Amino acid sequence: MTIWLIGGTQESAELAEAMMALHLPCVVTVVSESARSLYPASLPIWVGQLSIEQIPDFLQQYQIDRILDASHPFAVAISQLAITVSERYQIPYLRYERPPVNTGTDSAIKPSIEYFGSVAALLSTDRLVNQRVLLTVGYRSLPLFTSWHNQACLFARILPSPVALETVLAAGFTPDRIIALRPPISVALETALWQQWQISTVVTKASGTAGGEAVKQQVAAALGVKLIVIERPAIAYPQQTSDPDMALSFCKGEAFG
Repeated sequence: MTIWLIGGTQESAELAEAMMALHLPCVVTVVSESARSLYPASLPIWVGQLSIEQIPDFLQQYQIDRILDASHPFAVAISQLAITVSERYQIPYLRYERPPVNTGTDSAIKPSIEYFGSVAALLSTDRLVNQRVLLTVGYRSLPLFTSWHNQACLFARILPSPVALETVLAAGFTPDRIIALRPPISVALETALWQQWQISTVVTKASGTAGGEAVKQQVAAALGVKLIVIERPAIAYPQQTSDPDMALSFCKGEAFG
């Protein structure tokens, strides 16, 4: 029997390596070819977006008996699909959620951060008007900013993939306002990029330390840049953990909780 590891994140790659060390068979699903390189070549990797129609064949082909969802915090569609599959086929499901970044009581960082529940909620305000804005929200959200090019000076950072580049260009971003770069990004590089473009506001997602959120907080505080954070979508996970050891115990068939 095989574990379905929903991947695409650094944490999922680390979990995959730990499962291999424990001789736990798994198949990893990722959306893009570029994400394949995160995993050992010996692992079976499914590249592409799974649909509900493909699920019966997928489950049978790999003899799936557990689902470990270690996808990105904003990968809502695949998490909801996996939860549906878990309920329909009575397959145990566990969400591995990367911990959120906590500003605590850091008086230097907290004033530079503002939170919004969604990109749409942000765009219903005037926060970006006349600002030099760096968008690090993922390529799927960039079309929402198409009409904003005459209200703000917008820059976009995307992952280096053909679909991301096609989307950002179609959303009206010119080549001189696009950078394609895969995280992690150091404090020094993040600082240099913001200074190069004279950024006054950065829009990012609450994607945790692995997504560079902590680095952005640090750089925003140091440069006096406004950091706008889009909060994670609320998903009713059947059960979840941020502890890798608990995730591996689940994969071994041990009782969770």
